[in-house]
Amino acid sequence: MDLEEALRTTGAVREFTDEPVPDEVVYRLLDAGRFAPNGGNRQAWRVVWVRDRARRQALRDIYLRGWYPYLAMASAGLTPWAPLTDRDREGRAIEQAGEFAASAAAGPGGFAEHLDAVPVLLVVLADLRRLSAVDRDLDRYTLVGGASVYPFAWSVLLAARSEGLGGVITTMAVRHEDDVRRLLGVPDEYAVAAVVALGRPVHQPRRLSRQPVEEFATVDLFDGPRLLPGASGASGASGASGASGRSRRSGASGASGASRG
Repeated sequence: MDLEEALRTTGAVREFTDEPVPDEVVYRLLDAGRFAPNGGNRQAWRVVWVRDRARRQALRDIYLRGWYPYLAMASAGLTPWAPLTDRDREGRAIEQAGEFAASAAAGPGGFAEHLDAVPVLLVVLADLRRLSAVDRDLDRYTLVGGASVYPFAWSVLLAARSEGLGGVITTMAVRHEDDVRRLLGVPDEYAVAAVVALGRPVHQPRRLSRQPVEEFATVDLFDGPRLLPGASGASGASGASGASGRSRRSGASGASGASRG
């Protein structure tokens, strides 16, 4: 598969067929993912493939404890657990989480309720001793360490796409990290980074909806001129000249399409 096509069509997949994924395919995905860029080539990731039925069900239950508060906050117009948010509104929204749990129990359930049935569940861990978290001591939420782990998870998804599979990187279980650690016997020096769910998609995303480049890229300053297709001039020539041809193709497609990812 062409690289650009893979990048444009590897969306989040949460609906899978019952078709099992062979061990050798999972091995190939991880074998490809290990070449992801990472700080100092320390490769701080560790992966636990959860196959035991009881552990999968327990992981699902841990996931659901964060899922319903997430839905309640999103329903209230909040970004769930945003580092900068209205904590009072957040608290009031979370009080309604039980209503979402009751609604889910009365229906067929979705991805979260059937997480244990996903063909492949990979828990991605990060060795905190091997992450160069240069923002560790800043007076804000720390973010940088993930740059040495999440590219690995993304590379696994890209490799899955090339195999005709799909998946999603989800962090909901991290909300109750200690429980995940106990469930899987994870040492304290490891953080739970994500759960990667994989399988044969019921529907493979073909076109993803994303904002165009000019909505998030500017030149020289945060509030500088927007980077536009074919931009020229001293301030924008170096950044735009190499990307102008590709930008012409991406402007419309990035803003259209029906699939969520």
